[in-house]
Amino acid sequence: MKVDKILGSRRLSSYWWATIILLGGLGFFLVGYSSYLHRNLLFFIDSSSILFIPQGIIMVFYGTTAIFLGTYLWITIIFNIGGGYNEFNKQENIIKIIRYGFPGKNQTITLEYKLEEIQSIKIMIREGLNYKREIYLNIKNKGLLPLMNVGQPLSLLELEKKAIDLATFLGIKLEILENN
Repeated sequence: MKVDKILGSRRLSSYWWATIILLGGLGFFLVGYSSYLHRNLLFFIDSSSILFIPQGIIMVFYGTTAIFLGTYLWITIIFNIGGGYNEFNKQENIIKIIRYGFPGKNQTITLEYKLEEIQSIKIMIREGLNYKREIYLNIKNKGLLPLMNVGQPLSLLELEKKAIDLATFLGIKLEILENN
């Protein structure tokens, strides 16, 4: 049995952006609200020269929007949205793709396929400004299913090694698709 862990929202960049957006939004909101109250709510920022209409109200709006966005990002981190694992079990002749979502009826998405349904492992390589390096599971009559972490590009050597190891383990062919 082979298990590949998939990193979801819990990556360093997610923590960074969730924190920056939430703190920035809170700052904008407090400065805008300070202009309404004619009092400094933040001791290190003098908001006396900011008029509530139009600057203050705009800052409150942008601050509120950023607070909601930052909170949403923190919720995705807490629930590890997009995380999960790929399980390749040759003894049971099964491949399971597990991904986590938001709480509710369909919080955990489970896709299960028999090894006979798998045609090949495909590598997608597209170079250039919007490059793409991904590994797909080619399933008979169902198309391509991505197997990799989103937003985590691998070097060509790592990508090929990972795909070759998986194809060898499963005993299926490996195909390379190049889109230029």
